[in-house]
Amino acid sequence: MIYMDYNATTPVRPEVLDAMLPFYRERFGNPSSIHRAGRDAKRAVEEARERVARLVNCDPAEVVFTSSGTEADNMAIKGVAEALRGRGNHIITTTVEHPAVSNACSYLEQAGFEVTRVDVGRTGLVDPEAIEAAITPQTILISVMFANNETGTLMPVAQLGEIASRRRIYLHSDAVQAVGRLPVDVREMNIQLLSLSGHKLHAPKGTGALVVRKGVKVVPFIHGGAQERNRRAGTENVAGAVAFGKACELACDEMMQEARRLALLRDRLEEGILTRVPGAQINGSRGRRLPNTLSVSFEGVAADSLLMSLDLEGVAVSSGAACSSGTLRSSAVLAAMGIPPEIARGSIRFSLGLYNCDEDVTRVLDLLPHLVERLRS
Repeated sequence: MIYMDYNATTPVRPEVLDAMLPFYRERFGNPSSIHRAGRDAKRAVEEARERVARLVNCDPAEVVFTSSGTEADNMAIKGVAEALRGRGNHIITTTVEHPAVSNACSYLEQAGFEVTRVDVGRTGLVDPEAIEAAITPQTILISVMFANNETGTLMPVAQLGEIASRRRIYLHSDAVQAVGRLPVDVREMNIQLLSLSGHKLHAPKGTGALVVRKGVKVVPFIHGGAQERNRRAGTENVAGAVAFGKACELACDEMMQEARRLALLRDRLEEGILTRVPGAQINGSRGRRLPNTLSVSFEGVAADSLLMSLDLEGVAVSSGAACSSGTLRSSAVLAAMGIPPEIARGSIRFSLGLYNCDEDVTRVLDLLPHLVERLRS
């Protein structure tokens, strides 16, 4: 199989698996226990926390382990809303956020909060001036993703951080697709809350984290013990945390070199598609995007039909966000970007990763023109 759906999930790396397996067997202690086995587990969790913190340049004490990026998004948005309810009830986000953010905001609307969803341009970028113009005296949070999961478009997070800092408003960024693929520095970018997911960077599913900067108020929504410094109750997933930490360590060492390699593969794939397939159109910003991601629409082709045709040839790609796959509706992200439905319905996302190579790109470029031509006829 040629797997080009790394934005949906990634395989667990052997080094990550080797690091986590002992914590399912001989090193199985509960981090809350005071005996040797418990202390060993506690130490492992804290070492993992340090590795995650190093990747995004925060203090280890600011890292809260979660079960997913979705949980981290919900914890950030709902937790801040509850903590600052007395100060304001207004949240600003965009029209192209992941459902974990957009649906959390919709939930808060039902609870009496006001949410402003700022439009994006044809490239998928939000204008920082439009975000600032939406701020009111009641604004308590700005939530804008770091990189779009469908198009790879990189949002101007550093500029938003400057605005949020100057206006004394919290900035949350869902960086699930960016962390481990590009440098993310919460200190330099003035990000107060940052969501991460392990399975996007070769750790297991069921692992994630929320960075909560010092002084940021977040009300926990899981109650019980005092784990994670009273911010998330429940016995820690020790093996998962260790795996996540190891994946972050590997990303720290390899990220920039891998980003350059993937960008070359992505650009070759893009150039080949535009050259060989008439009516192909790139979606999103071609200048500001993840190095591994290519969103392309094929005029006159239904994405689900092309997906199935590629799948039968042993190529795995996506038509959009994995969380919403299985439906035949056009992408809400592309619609928000102003891309016509007849173009959006033929959209395919190629997201490359660690185990892709030149031969994979060659094979896909050999297949695509014939498959598209057949489906159009």
